[in-house]
Amino acid sequence: MRWSQLFIPTLREDPADAEVPSHRLLLRAGYIRQLAAGIYSYLYLGQRSVLKISRIIREEMDRIGAQEFFLPAIHPAELWQESGRWDQLADTMFQFKDHGGRELCLGMTHEEVMTDIARGELRSYRQLPQIWYQIQTKFRDEARPKSGLMRLRQFIMKDSYSFDIDEAGLDASYKKHYDAYCRIFSRCGLDYQIVEAHSGAMGGSQSHEFMVVSDAGEDHIALCVKECGYAANLEKARSAVKPVQDLDGDHAPEEFSTPNIRTIEELVAFSKTGPEHMMKAVVYVAPAADKDKKDEVVLAFVRGDHQLSEAKLADALGGATVRSARPEEIQQTFGAAPGSIGPLGVKGVRILIDEAFRGRRNLISGANRDHHHIRYLTPEKDFTGAYHDLREVADGDPCVRCGRSLRVASAIEVGHIFKLGRRYAQAMGLRVLDRDGKEVTPIMGSYGIGVERILTAAIEQNHDQNGMCPPRAVAPFEVVLTPTNLKDDSIRQAAEQLYAELRQTGVEVLYDDRDERPGVKFKDADLIGIPLRITVGRKVGDGLVELSERSTGVRADAKIADVVTLVRSRYCG
Repeated sequence: MRWSQLFIPTLREDPADAEVPSHRLLLRAGYIRQLAAGIYSYLYLGQRSVLKISRIIREEMDRIGAQEFFLPAIHPAELWQESGRWDQLADTMFQFKDHGGRELCLGMTHEEVMTDIARGELRSYRQLPQIWYQIQTKFRDEARPKSGLMRLRQFIMKDSYSFDIDEAGLDASYKKHYDAYCRIFSRCGLDYQIVEAHSGAMGGSQSHEFMVVSDAGEDHIALCVKECGYAANLEKARSAVKPVQDLDGDHAPEEFSTPNIRTIEELVAFSKTGPEHMMKAVVYVAPAADKDKKDEVVLAFVRGDHQLSEAKLADALGGATVRSARPEEIQQTFGAAPGSIGPLGVKGVRILIDEAFRGRRNLISGANRDHHHIRYLTPEKDFTGAYHDLREVADGDPCVRCGRSLRVASAIEVGHIFKLGRRYAQAMGLRVLDRDGKEVTPIMGSYGIGVERILTAAIEQNHDQNGMCPPRAVAPFEVVLTPTNLKDDSIRQAAEQLYAELRQTGVEVLYDDRDERPGVKFKDADLIGIPLRITVGRKVGDGLVELSERSTGVRADAKIADVVTLVRSRYCG
């Protein structure tokens, strides 16, 4: 393609509202333009990259025997009500009514639609397994869209769904996707981590995320610094607990005055006792599924120097949706304000205790009386509760697998795979006959890839002060051909000849035939991130051109007669 005929609106200055490198560079390079918060138009270069990523995904999905569908973006509410997610996801789903008053939504994922197709068509185990996928626009009512293409309200996603007769079949389908995802992200040039993940609203027995470590990422993962293989999303990560020396003595619980003490930090300073001896109380409410029943109050304890993980708390409650208790609810339940809450004398409240307290003694907690605390508390002797892993892993914690230190890093999620189990099939009445003629419920898996997130992650990992350096597989062109002076007949003729030969051999070449100074052309080529630049300049009289690699900056002269073969074999093979 000739640059002079294309729409590539590059910008010289960084946009004021661009927050991360990929956002800044995608705007400056003319890949995207913002229509509204979290809603972007993909211009020519951006669309080329998106299509190349989509092609890689299609090739690998087809390779595992998956069949491509294209499903509606508008869904009737009834499907989501059947699965129980209409209310569960109401805060993040675009829900609306048509002119007839029928409730609809814009699809943020397609488990319900795929299951609806399956229950209408699948009758026997002989039709299983099935793997169906699509590359489709999705919608999420994101409250705080940010970071360019990383957190969007409208986005492109590859989602696939497997249907199997039993767990062994699901294991096989899951492994196929796991391996396909590795090939997809490797082909896209990403340096990625596979981590154990939390299934969240999707549900299911097992899930893995494919993460790209980046300062721009909004997820956090824990990685073993010694690379023993342990890696997990922070919502799922576990760590060993460093040994703590309990306070000495064999005392009965003792109340003491703590005037105006509301935080752990203030209590540590006041009592001159380390935070590892404090029981930090956090109060939540699990709304009752039945309107005739009362909401459940949950009192959770973690160490004063630890943070509670809401995802782990929800898991401990069987996947229940929870919310933080309001101050007035805490006062009514415990008779004290937040900051003075403890486990003694509590009635009608579910108590959960983090595993870090197992075997501990002589702890300090609130006394359920304003401005008072209790010391010398020992779990199981002075109060009871259910032990669970509730704490969020911190940087430097011991690895649960090898005991070495864990590193907590920011990361971009580019893919997520789930073993859904039978939740959706059961709820929506999907049944087939097994080998014995018995009606059974198939088991499902769900597997997603964020197309724009691959592009974003590739740029976050590959950029410099001059622009982006995306891997060849996702760059909009493989080669940019840059003549320095088109008024020079020998330069122009050599450039035109190379352009024709490169196109004939299938090289994706962008010919910069604009009437611009060489410096402008070089800066634009660096900005938009074409992996290889062929500069046709004054050395053409000697039969030479210059090859420049964008990612490394390495430059070398090459004979014009050898350029096409060299490019095909070394750079575009």
